[in-house]
Amino acid sequence: MAGLTFPIIINSMYEIGGAVLFALIGIVLIEVVLYFVLVRGLKWSYGVPIMLLAPGAIGLLVMVVGPILYQFYLAFTNMSIRRFPTGNNPPDVGLEPFIANITRVFTGPVLQRRGFFPLLFTTIQWTFIQVAIHVSFGMVIALLLNRKMYLRGIYRALILLPWALPQVIVALTWRGEFNFQYGFVNIMLDRIGLDRIRWKSDPFWNFVSFHIVNGWLGVPFMMTILLGGLQSIDNNYYEAAEMDGAGPLAKFRHITIPLIQPVMTPAVILGIIWTFNQFNVPYFLNEQSIERNNILVTALFRSMTSYFQYGFAATLGFVIFLLLLGMAIAYIKITGFKVTGALNSGTLTMIGTGSAKKKVAEQIAFAEQREILEEEGE
Repeated sequence: MAGLTFPIIINSMYEIGGAVLFALIGIVLIEVVLYFVLVRGLKWSYGVPIMLLAPGAIGLLVMVVGPILYQFYLAFTNMSIRRFPTGNNPPDVGLEPFIANITRVFTGPVLQRRGFFPLLFTTIQWTFIQVAIHVSFGMVIALLLNRKMYLRGIYRALILLPWALPQVIVALTWRGEFNFQYGFVNIMLDRIGLDRIRWKSDPFWNFVSFHIVNGWLGVPFMMTILLGGLQSIDNNYYEAAEMDGAGPLAKFRHITIPLIQPVMTPAVILGIIWTFNQFNVPYFLNEQSIERNNILVTALFRSMTSYFQYGFAATLGFVIFLLLLGMAIAYIKITGFKVTGALNSGTLTMIGTGSAKKKVAEQIAFAEQREILEEEGE
């Protein structure tokens, strides 16, 4: 922080303010042009909605689509620190560099010694363990919070707190807590009579620290999604199952799981994608750059920032994207997930797996028959 002087802060704010002012002026000009062309000139009925959506759409094009297209271009080059466009030896562009990049992704080392497939195995292992932690702990906490209890809202807010914090700050804070001599974790291990652990230098325990921190960060999101699904389930289904002699496990298996599937499946898919692409925790906690503890996205970043292989890193990024797309499609196919509606006051509009759909339909039919009999008895 010694280099952060007052003039530097003022100059930084001046540059940021100039960029923001330029963006605001551009938005105003776009809105004025669209208003006079679409609303006043052509008199389109959708002129005002298009005018209001235009800044956001342009922002997406500039901030999202633009970098994706540039990455696609980089994948067809052999751009590196030695083959830079502004240098004396510009990069080659075409199909040949792309084939060379693809070949190197699958056959050569991505880092100094570690290749693509060992990195992929570590990434899949990391993703599977983390999603299992998020779903299992999230489900347990959601089931507990779904019961009537004192100060339930406060408990829920406290559990959500880790998810609301910036991940970079959380990762850097936890990195300090895993310090061998001064970290809170080892101090607590000392207090309970256990040996201190070298969280940063030991590959196994360093990887365990990833799981501890990312589990602490990810469980609140999954808990929130699952709790919303649990609160949408009508209690009549459970009452009908109890009359049929179903126990807690049977109700959980045949009612709870099928009925929260419409909200759980998208959450699991998002969890897989986010964990597979999780950068902050594996990168910042791997302070000593233990190569075997890299996952694909951290290896991609290191290949770009440490080895300056820009074309190769862009190609690896597209390979990761295709892997995630394939995993999401496979998960949807396996679970048979097709949602056409939602749960509201006991109304279910869902197309799930055949067995789950049949079990839920039986419980719904039983509950409806019970209501009819009660009405006739009255």
